[in-house]
Amino acid sequence: MICAGIDAGSRTIKVVLLDAQSLEVQAAGVTDQGVEQDALALNLLERLLHENAIRPSDVRCIVATGYGRKLIPFAEATVTEITCQAWGVRHRVPDARTIIDIGGQDSKLLRLNPEGRVADFVMNDRCAAGTGRFLEVVATRLGVKLPRLGEMAATQRVPGRSPAAISSMCVVFAETEITGLLASGTAAAEIAAGVQASIATRMAAMAGSDLALPILFTGGVAMVPGMAAALESALREPVAVAPDPQMTCALGAAILASRRLEDRITTAH
Repeated sequence: MICAGIDAGSRTIKVVLLDAQSLEVQAAGVTDQGVEQDALALNLLERLLHENAIRPSDVRCIVATGYGRKLIPFAEATVTEITCQAWGVRHRVPDARTIIDIGGQDSKLLRLNPEGRVADFVMNDRCAAGTGRFLEVVATRLGVKLPRLGEMAATQRVPGRSPAAISSMCVVFAETEITGLLASGTAAAEIAAGVQASIATRMAAMAGSDLALPILFTGGVAMVPGMAAALESALREPVAVAPDPQMTCALGAAILASRRLEDRITTAH
């Protein structure tokens, strides 16, 4: 029996197929978000089934999460990304206590209790300056791909070098600020490091103090080189990138789908 988790995020759609009994991932995939996200999600699901020789009839339960979760009509249930993220991360790292999630359009910090449940969370979904969208804008302005942006920023993390100061709290104003820095002769690497430091500083302000360890970093931005190091510097605590950081929310949705299936089978008997 297979269960599926679909994370319909703001920038991408992720699908995880999970063995309902062993909770082992059977397949996982990502596709860009679009207008007809229900069709995109279904196409990705069907592709994963075909590529892994899994029959559609073997999929017994589907749970959707993310911004577009209510637009996935073939899902049996919907669950918030906060809950799914906690389940997915604790499945991978059972002792995780804090989750930092930075996606394309928002950033979140989740505090988990010792049992792994969400104790509280804070979220920024009003300003793109603390999200992956900010990094995309800067990479485009500097004429590089996102991974290269992280590599450039890393060159500034040595004694004697400092990142450029990016003070604007709005991505539009920050882009104007970056244009001014380039015009004044500031090196692109300094700007790249400054942008990463700016995002990390915003997250540290959201987090406050007394973060419980371990801290796990998830979301698409966790895959950008240097962002974990920038967070460690801002938080002054070790930050570990979660395994498959872009997929943890979809994984959590698949785990919750398996629990729904188990409850259904138990009730039937």
